[in-house]
Amino acid sequence: SKAEMGHTCRGTINLATANITVEDSCNFIISNGGAQTYHLKASSEVERQRWVTALELAKAKAVKMLEESDDSGDESVSQTDKTELQNTLRILSSKVEDLSTCNDLIAKHGTALQRSLSELEALRLPPESTDKIKQVNERATLFRITSNAMINVSPHPEDPTVGKAPTSMLSTVSLQACRDFMLLAQTHGKKWQKSLQQERDQRIRLEETLEQLAKQHNHLERAFRGATVLPASTPGTAGSGKDLCCPAKGDLSDEDDDNNEFFDAPEIFPMPDVMGHKNVHRLSPLPRRTGSNISGTSSDISLDEQYKHHVEDTKKEKRTRIPYKPNYSLNLWSIMKNCIGKELSKIPMPVNFNEPLSMLQRLTEDLEYHELLDRGARCESSLEQLCYVAAFTVSSYSTTVFRTSKPFNPLLGETFELDRLEENGYRSLCEQVSHHPPAAAHHADSKNGWTLRQEIKITSKFRGKYLSIMPLGTIHCVFHSSGNHYTWKKVTTTVHNIIVGKLWIDQSGEIEIVNHKTGDKCILKFVPYSYFSRDVARKVTGEVMDPSGKVHFALLGTWDEKMDCYKVQLATGDNGAEARPRAHEAEDSRMLLWKRNPLPKYAENMYYFSELALTLNAPESGTAPTDSRWRPDQRLMENGRWDEANAEKQRLEEKQRLSRKRREAEAARATEDGKAQLSDRGVPPRCPPQALILLCPPGTPYDPYKPLWFERKKDPVTQEMAHVYKGGYWESKEKQDWSLCPDIF
Repeated sequence: SKAEMGHTCRGTINLATANITVEDSCNFIISNGGAQTYHLKASSEVERQRWVTALELAKAKAVKMLEESDDSGDESVSQTDKTELQNTLRILSSKVEDLSTCNDLIAKHGTALQRSLSELEALRLPPESTDKIKQVNERATLFRITSNAMINVSPHPEDPTVGKAPTSMLSTVSLQACRDFMLLAQTHGKKWQKSLQQERDQRIRLEETLEQLAKQHNHLERAFRGATVLPASTPGTAGSGKDLCCPAKGDLSDEDDDNNEFFDAPEIFPMPDVMGHKNVHRLSPLPRRTGSNISGTSSDISLDEQYKHHVEDTKKEKRTRIPYKPNYSLNLWSIMKNCIGKELSKIPMPVNFNEPLSMLQRLTEDLEYHELLDRGARCESSLEQLCYVAAFTVSSYSTTVFRTSKPFNPLLGETFELDRLEENGYRSLCEQVSHHPPAAAHHADSKNGWTLRQEIKITSKFRGKYLSIMPLGTIHCVFHSSGNHYTWKKVTTTVHNIIVGKLWIDQSGEIEIVNHKTGDKCILKFVPYSYFSRDVARKVTGEVMDPSGKVHFALLGTWDEKMDCYKVQLATGDNGAEARPRAHEAEDSRMLLWKRNPLPKYAENMYYFSELALTLNAPESGTAPTDSRWRPDQRLMENGRWDEANAEKQRLEEKQRLSRKRREAEAARATEDGKAQLSDRGVPPRCPPQALILLCPPGTPYDPYKPLWFERKKDPVTQEMAHVYKGGYWESKEKQDWSLCPDIF
């Protein structure tokens, strides 16, 4: 209703009249007794009680404020406002007095005029004059009536025209209305003044709170910068023995703070010094770039010069820190509102949405828990081996729970290698084999007895409130000693709260892991999160069964924490049928398959990277020129230079588009040359394009894009077309012969 418009909003509950009831240990209800009811669920009984207590206190405060608002006293009105109000009322009273004076003058002169006209009419005058006098008298009477109606004053008792005019004409807008207005203003003026004073007080409180928060933020930032330091690489360097994440307190003087604008979080880049020093020293926080140094003519040392001198063996010591993520504000909705229903891989996005890793590096992160496959390779039972493969499958999602930023889309021909043969017994290679649709091929070999390969195509759709990411493709794992060949596919990843609220990630769907040699099978179910479910969040259940469908192991856990395995021991019923497993026997057989490694210290400032992820983009000598570590926009972003990274990203994308157009033009010329050659041979012009390409004469410049290290062939197990590693990369690395690599950066 109109009466509620000033204080009511649809979907809200007024705490002053709300009913707060507890439903059970974690749930409680807030209702206004009408159509609006909220069912709320806390994470624990203690948390629920904290909420209920806080709401009850807020309700008491709301009731008190409501009672105070009904009181029209002057206690909250300042003396200045009282004086102003009194002056306004005094002016209004003066105006009313002026109107009363005018009333008296009009009544006096009007009565005299009408009396004179009446006397003139009584005289004996020619008929023409008498008619004229009557006409003037009528007009004077109308003037008198109108004036009286305006000021609401009855005609003079001696006026001979009393009773001749209708009394209804005296009920128009009148002097009494002025008096009513003055009374109304005086009555409600205090309430208006009180409301205004409350708004002023609230604004002052908000300003004080904001100022206090700003001071606290500044104090905490200075304390953090002064209290934390990076560990020195060798004994004897400054700050040795301390956890170094930023410069020491003495490195940040007040003068430096006044002259430079720093990121909200300190920057660390523990890489070898380009001037020849081998120790890792503390670096000052990186100042924000301005227009004077954002161009390519900056006096900063270029990336090529930095990594040209990089010869340190990174295999000996892995980095544990990267520069902290700068606090850049970005309106997400301003970019995403035009992407609803579209394929996001075809939409250019700024690096503000990214993390400083490519999709190839994210794919390599699947090997973080490679020891699960090492243990599976040592299993004699294929069913037990399948349990470890299932745990490895679930573990690949553990790094996504806090990782709400998207990786860089790899350029066509981009590669990434991870050589951990000496430390962990495996080495891995990824290559971007297609751009539209984006597809990456991955191959990993381990001397511990297994091979992992996959080709993943990522499709994504933005649905307004959430973003769905659907990986397409099959993952293969082959154990060398037993010959067991396992395949499975990935589930759908959903990013929620794209528009409003904190981003969070969920996994949902089923994974079927099949052993193609024995026929064993494992069904994993990723339970989607539900607000009303009492189950633990991110729950995963699974069953390991033989070819006949008999369940031998049950799997239970979460995709972000751990997975347990229970041996199923079925008891025989009275009729010979198999009954359910006994609970205590299942608990006795519980075995921990996998548990997530803890995140590094200050991971929240480093994109929530795991220990492995922190090392993936570390500069490494001897890698291919197409390796993701050499990608300039990704490196600039890691260093916090996001404006330059966005400019570099546009340059790389434009370079890739020009390369594609060049290949298409060459393909068109090759097709035309093939048609001309075939026409000379008498081949019909309606010959399929494939035949034209195959029959092209030697020397034709047409050369369709083919991946350098992978080839597309039909998989004998799944009968799918997939890119399989054809070899040659590690041999080229050993020779340092990268002549076949394209220039993509």
